Amino acid sequence: MIEVKAEVSREKFSEVEDLVFETEDATRWNLYENFDDKGYWVQGIFDSIEDARTAWSELVKIASIEVEANFVELEDKDWKESYKEHFKPWSIGPMHWVPEWLRESYELPEGHSAVWLDPGLAFGTGNHGTTRLCVEQLIAFKETEASEDTASVIDAGCGSGILAISAAKLGYKNLSAFDNDAEAVEIAKDNASFNEVESVSFSVGDLVTGFHSEPANCVMANILANVLMQFSNEIISAVAPGGWLILSGILGTEAEQVRDHFENAAAWSDVQVTYLDEWSCVRLIRSTG
Repeated sequence: MIEVKAEVSREKFSEVEDLVFETEDATRWNLYENFDDKGYWVQGIFDSIEDARTAWSELVKIASIEVEANFVELEDKDWKESYKEHFKPWSIGPMHWVPEWLRESYELPEGHSAVWLDPGLAFGTGNHGTTRLCVEQLIAFKETEASEDTASVIDAGCGSGILAISAAKLGYKNLSAFDNDAEAVEIAKDNASFNEVESVSFSVGDLVTGFHSEPANCVMANILANVLMQFSNEIISAVAPGGWLILSGILGTEAEQVRDHFENAAAWSDVQVTYLDEWSCVRLIRSTG
């Protein structure tokens, strides 16, 4: 087996995260943010050096990556362990994100829920700071008066589906998620099945066509700052009066610009910006008047 691995910038990491689903075999790639060395990494495991070089060339072309990758031959036991090296359990409140290989040994506190992650299912981006920021706000939304049984939640630009699946694990039942990449949607469906989640309605759509349901009580959009602002009218229209809008995929240096843009585009009763390392999340609550 051959491992291909490259460190990229935080800006490029977000681009690759969205574009990796356009490659021929997205499930071979994993993206993770190493919180210890503040690095952003792209990793893939392939059967041969030829396959690895072809796949890397494809990804470089699609995502305009300019850094060099390292290609290393792994023993069978090594490649099976190489994924595990970067994926450790983490939690926020009652939600836990746990590698699949720890399913039998991980002690989940009573009343808590887990999303089981397997990098082989293109779930590596669960280690991304923007995912954590979104989930923090989703848990805060859960603590409001909104009922998990009736509150509607939309995951716009769902990618691998981790946010929608996390919402299902938190107890939400009225869930929809969409992505403009059909392959990403299929992977998200696989990941939902892997976690025994059946309550999410996945579909293919963009920020114009994807909001086909009624305005939701909570809309999550973990994308990119420029895309969020470009389609702000469509995103805002998807939020019901009194509903929460959770925006991420935003660099900390872009937070004020995104916040001001959305504040000026509609009436909000509350606006909050949170940060994690270089990343930020803008949460807005739509006015009821």
